[in-house]
Amino acid sequence: MELGFPVVSIAIVIFIIYALSSIKILAEYERGVIFRLGRLMGHAKGPGVILVFAPVDRIVRVSLRQEALEVPPQDMITRDNVTLKVNAVIFLRVIDPNKAVVEVSNYVYQTSQFAQTTLRSVLGEQELDELLAHREKINLRLQSILDTHTAPWGVKVVNVEVKQVDMPESMLRAMAKQAEAEREKRSKIIHAEGEFSAAQRLVDAAHLLATEPVSVQLRYLQTLTEIGVEKNTTVVFPVPVDFFSGIQKMLGSTSAPAKTGS
Repeated sequence: MELGFPVVSIAIVIFIIYALSSIKILAEYERGVIFRLGRLMGHAKGPGVILVFAPVDRIVRVSLRQEALEVPPQDMITRDNVTLKVNAVIFLRVIDPNKAVVEVSNYVYQTSQFAQTTLRSVLGEQELDELLAHREKINLRLQSILDTHTAPWGVKVVNVEVKQVDMPESMLRAMAKQAEAEREKRSKIIHAEGEFSAAQRLVDAAHLLATEPVSVQLRYLQTLTEIGVEKNTTVVFPVPVDFFSGIQKMLGSTSAPAKTGS
């Protein structure tokens, strides 16, 4: 009897310690995948308090929070033979914890490897101008392809963004020259359109002045007024253009009888 009480006390203490160690607390964003004697036990447990009876049970904690995975820079060649170095970032989250543990050993590493090969293959089918102009379309295609690969693992690819595109210095200089030539072309077109509009306005003004000859004299007087305001010593006498044409006609008429008389 004297030895029985300490043994019972020790057994009770061991049982209490074992029971306390079997209590696991999972956060709101965590799920616990339980294996009992190596077999998967139904759906993932949590959040909150769960019981894991070691060594019979084994728990694998899985986070349901969204993760950002950066794809290392990849050397690639576009369809128009331009060498680029491109990297991207992938946003993913676990949808089915059981599949994320059972179907794949490390879903983050697997997704990274698929992303690298997919990035090279998809961007290699694009031309440089398409890659720079239609970035959103390429991102959606990358997301669709990666999501198809990761769906059997219980992982959802939320978004894919092509982060940075590094081009050779020669290509950057060529693109700068192209942009400069395009700007010069647009400036010349705008200048030509301005000249055309000005010429059209002058033609309209000439037609309007031709309908009222007095308006030409009024325009002359207005010009004299503008010149007089600027304190200069130059005196301008406006002479109508018709005056010179009249003189030429008079000279032509007087010279004609002289030739006939001789």
